[in-house]
Amino acid sequence: MLVVNATATFIVTIDGPAGTGKSTVAHRLAKRLGLEFLDTGAMYRAAALEALARNIDPADGESVAALVRTLDIRFDWLRDPPELLVNGRAVGDAIRTERVTRAVTPVASNPVVRTAMVEAQRRIAAAHRRLVTEGRDQGSIVFPDADVRIYLDARADIRARRRVEQLRMKGIETTEAEILAQIIHRDQSDSTRRDGPLVVPDGADVLDTSDIDIDDVIDRLEDIVRLRASAALARDGSDELMNDPSDDPSDDPTDRDADDDDRDLRVARR
Repeated sequence: MLVVNATATFIVTIDGPAGTGKSTVAHRLAKRLGLEFLDTGAMYRAAALEALARNIDPADGESVAALVRTLDIRFDWLRDPPELLVNGRAVGDAIRTERVTRAVTPVASNPVVRTAMVEAQRRIAAAHRRLVTEGRDQGSIVFPDADVRIYLDARADIRARRRVEQLRMKGIETTEAEILAQIIHRDQSDSTRRDGPLVVPDGADVLDTSDIDIDDVIDRLEDIVRLRASAALARDGSDELMNDPSDDPSDDPTDRDADDDDRDLRVARR
């Protein structure tokens, strides 16, 4: 767990293409570090859900953006995982239906909707200043000055295999070829859209998760955060970053040999 001055802002962004496990990784990393987890994908799904409930065409960007600006979208971080609330109402699995999944693509790709959602995400960060936030534009657009910026990547075939396994666990049968084609199309769409395209944020640490299990990914990201955090907090004039007294000092990644870190962590600083 990280301990920072109660008045300090500390934001970790995690960006990357579909299928890299950003949401799961961000949630677990936030829990390990004692930070709050901002699930921006769920926010776009909530916007799609509310648009459908009001018979608003998800492709009507101006109307959806106007709707987003009237909604009180927040998270209940007392629950694990955090529960998404819209106007005080828990949306639960309603944002995960097939109908919402189809609607969220035009919602999330519309520039005016994204502008409204960026405003909402920044409002949340202003009230909850110690966050791990994940998405596709968090470190590049929403929080370009975040203390730690991370970009998760993985080969498209690996991401397709992971997605197929997830779907099969839910009783949904598909093929890797079908999912791979969807991922390649999504990558192209995300990286070439005009507003908030998927890019590696300036100054981001890049971690390829293709051949790493999730526990190892979390360990490596914790290493990255601890390595970057002290300098970031010092630059902002905050108190010194330190370990929680309950942590085992022998397990502190900052105590590891620096040469071992350079050799073991396949991380590129950009």
